[in-house]
Amino acid sequence: MFERAIVPHTLHGHLGLHDRHRSHPDHPPDQWRLMVAEALVLAVVGSIDALLTAVIAESLTRKESDSNKELVGQGIGNIASGLFGGIPGAGATMGTVVNIQSGARSALSGLVRATILLVVVLWAAGLTAQIPLAVLAGIALKVGLDIVDWSFLKRAHRVSLRAAMIMYGVIGLTVFVDLIWAVALGVFVANVLTIERLCKLQSHAVRAIKSPGTADGLTLDEQLVLERPNGRILLFSLGGPLIFGLAKAISRQHAVLEDHAVLIMDFTDVPVLGVSSSLALEKIILEDLAAGREVWIAGADGDVLKRLERLGITAALPAGRLVATKQEALDQAEALLMDDGRDASGVAPAAAA
Repeated sequence: MFERAIVPHTLHGHLGLHDRHRSHPDHPPDQWRLMVAEALVLAVVGSIDALLTAVIAESLTRKESDSNKELVGQGIGNIASGLFGGIPGAGATMGTVVNIQSGARSALSGLVRATILLVVVLWAAGLTAQIPLAVLAGIALKVGLDIVDWSFLKRAHRVSLRAAMIMYGVIGLTVFVDLIWAVALGVFVANVLTIERLCKLQSHAVRAIKSPGTADGLTLDEQLVLERPNGRILLFSLGGPLIFGLAKAISRQHAVLEDHAVLIMDFTDVPVLGVSSSLALEKIILEDLAAGREVWIAGADGDVLKRLERLGITAALPAGRLVATKQEALDQAEALLMDDGRDASGVAPAAAA
């Protein structure tokens, strides 16, 4: 069902690939670097085009496609094409949309179209050569206008002004500059804005809790344990993926709550721990240990626990300070405070001396 589009080839002209009598490549290093760079650019653009075509086809047919299979098949086809002197191709959005609008529902339609095109090229080239280019241009323009979602364009600025600006910017760069730069800048800006929004949302899941009145989602037993030591236990509640943008939020939460005797890091709801966030947490833990405060880590498992172990954080903790639940950590911390007799500042007598 997915149609193929030929990607413009720029290598034949200045690499001398028209000479078919050579038995082995003898290009200088500069030309090899040019070929590798051109190949990477074509691979990226072709992959993006194919994935975009797959998404559009899925939305039109309400059927799920295998993106990995599509990219692997496209790569194998382009390698085979290159071995026989052909040029690379990618998924063609325009051809796919026209195919689906004509009633296509399976990959067989794409094979039929390719077969008809082969017959036309091999045996009917003389007839098709008589078709004026203006006619072909008019057909392409009409099909292009038909596949544009005009209703969305009219309200894109109301849905998301930033997304609309990115879309219009990519369109402008594609028309007036270059497709590659348009795709690269569009993807980069969109990723930056997405990361910024995710960081703002996730920053609310990083909370430093010293009293039950500032906590949501704690059980009654956990609230009672936090209340009894008069704020000497600091529960650092973490939630969601801790990506690199949250390192600042983690440091900010800890900086405003330095007066505590015990630090409990709760990783129960953390599926992913990024490098920057893990370094920020490492700094907090090591600073508290150096200040004579007690530290527990609760709920860390899987990849999160492996990351903490590779950083050496778990090895820096005293024995028994890595527990399965925050309730267990709170109970142990409360028992330790009652036995040790901490002073009002929360620092052990030996550390204060």
